[in-house]
Amino acid sequence: MEKRVSLLVFGLGIAILTILAPGALFVVFAGVLLAILFRACGDALAGAARIAPIFGLVVFFALLLAALALAVISAAPAISEQTAAITEALPKGLAKLKERIDGFGWGERLLDRDFTEAIRWPAATNVTTGVLSTTFGALGDLVIILFIGLYGAFDPQRYRAGLILMFAPSIRPDAEEVLDRSVDALRNWLVGQLIAMALIGLLTGLGLWLIDMPLALLLGLIAAFFAFVPNIGPVLAAIPGILIALPDGMNKAFLAIGIYAGVQALESYVVTPLIQRRRVKLQPAFVISTQILFGSLFGLMGLAIATPFAALVKTLTQELYIKRYLEREPAPKRGKTTGPPPWRVTRRSATRGAD
Repeated sequence: MEKRVSLLVFGLGIAILTILAPGALFVVFAGVLLAILFRACGDALAGAARIAPIFGLVVFFALLLAALALAVISAAPAISEQTAAITEALPKGLAKLKERIDGFGWGERLLDRDFTEAIRWPAATNVTTGVLSTTFGALGDLVIILFIGLYGAFDPQRYRAGLILMFAPSIRPDAEEVLDRSVDALRNWLVGQLIAMALIGLLTGLGLWLIDMPLALLLGLIAAFFAFVPNIGPVLAAIPGILIALPDGMNKAFLAIGIYAGVQALESYVVTPLIQRRRVKLQPAFVISTQILFGSLFGLMGLAIATPFAALVKTLTQELYIKRYLEREPAPKRGKTTGPPPWRVTRRSATRGAD
């Protein structure tokens, strides 16, 4: 009885949070992902240096801060110049795209529509206010995610023990095993995704640089950042690169499209299968369906965490439903039979019956 009550209370708590405060639940989930990532990096350094995990975590943060400081000192001027240049290049690309669309009948009708009602001052004021509030809200969420990640990385056992205590003593060993499998699945997905993101950013930036594309460094960073969202992210990352290439002619735009498509194909068919061969394997249709569902329900935050959430759901389904429920049913005994099953009637036996 206690086992069922504890499972019911835990499930109802998650369901209520999902319905009443999905944003808070997603922020916590993102913080847990960050904590798992921090801890994995710290454990890797601790294993390599043969030191305690806590000291490995300290070394990781020291190296991370040093790398960020070095990047800011060395690359900030170039990134600042490229950011200013991209803000100037995008309007030119949009104007060039408008000229191309003007050449088509449907494009001319589309561009001639009256959008003055949508850009009046009150509406523009509301849009500006919404953007500012969303920006500050996102910054606040990032701060909360960072602190959850730090606390979870430095003292994971305390939070793990508190979570296990919510279940009845009879099922706590199973809860510990399921929790460990879930954490392993998320860790494996994060490590594989970070490797894929780094390769996508490097290959995209290098390819754009080889075709003499302006702002190749910044576009490579954008591609790496958006690669965190599989399938949809690379499409969004290609938009600024194509718009920047348009003022230099359609040939440059087609070359940029080819580079983005080639890198995405290489990532989908070579990089990801090799990296995730021993990691979490997610079916593309399942990932896209989860992204569409979470994006439509919860916006950008839901879209960003849809894939790791899909990895978690797959692990929980495997551990809780398939392994601990379906596979407990005994398989039917297969005895020796002297003839075909009663539902299988052959032509010869039917003929004999007719005779």
